[in-house]
Amino acid sequence: MTPTRVETTKPDSDSAWAGRLRLVVRSGRQRCFAAEQFHEGALRVLRPHYLDDSGQVAYTVINPGGAYLGADRYLLDVTVGPGASALLTTQSATKVYRTPQGAAEQIMRVRLDAEAVLEYVPDQLIVYRGGSYRQRTVVDMEPSATLVLSEIITAGWDPEGAEFAYDDLSLRTEVRVRTPGGMRRLLVDHLRLAPGRDGALHGIGIMEGHSHTGQLLIADARLDDDLLALVCDLIDASETVSGVSLIGAGDALAGMRGWCVRSLACRTRQISALHDQIINLVRQRTRAQSPLRLRKY
Repeated sequence: MTPTRVETTKPDSDSAWAGRLRLVVRSGRQRCFAAEQFHEGALRVLRPHYLDDSGQVAYTVINPGGAYLGADRYLLDVTVGPGASALLTTQSATKVYRTPQGAAEQIMRVRLDAEAVLEYVPDQLIVYRGGSYRQRTVVDMEPSATLVLSEIITAGWDPEGAEFAYDDLSLRTEVRVRTPGGMRRLLVDHLRLAPGRDGALHGIGIMEGHSHTGQLLIADARLDDDLLALVCDLIDASETVSGVSLIGAGDALAGMRGWCVRSLACRTRQISALHDQIINLVRQRTRAQSPLRLRKY
């Protein structure tokens, strides 16, 4: 039988968090499951789903409060055990409203053990007029693990018709890989957009006339040049302006390879469609897993 045990081990208490979520995913005989699950404040997860016959467990993260507000701090702590596979998504877009008390902040800590898989595919991040947002993601992974991180960012509607009315946002992602010499950085990526400080973002070298930006990060030792060529074909055929950066340092990082796809577009669906196509291609070619189909209605 598939294990269903859930331990409600509480992380160290810190009243400063508006919401905290902790998941420890393990591999069972037939399906993966949450061996530990804890939530507090304005973060929850819906019951687990299994979207295909691979055994991968899917969780939907929800914020009952509906949005991130000024000085809110959220913590997501995710561990995926040896050979386990997890998919995390959100129920809807993450919305950041005015933050006069200070920037809203989300911290995500991830640990991936040997041959673990984590796909984090949230809906878009929307930052509204007067909003300020900080996101910090740190991933520690074994060289045989697989990581997929997706992000799509758009500016919220403004009653005065301004295209970028939020103050600023900062997204920093650090991925570290275990090597014989200890943990080594695979990448540090930092995206900052500050229309409140720098004015319009439409200029050359910034948004180039587009309203949406996205990034897709994939780290997996099985990524190869043939697969990269197919990804480039998908990029060329998309409705986005996108480019892909190659990440990895061969033997120094135990053969780990990665891609970072950065995109500009004028619609969320244009970037989302490209991300879905790339994710599905990698799922099929590296793990023989069926396409990702997230139903949220």
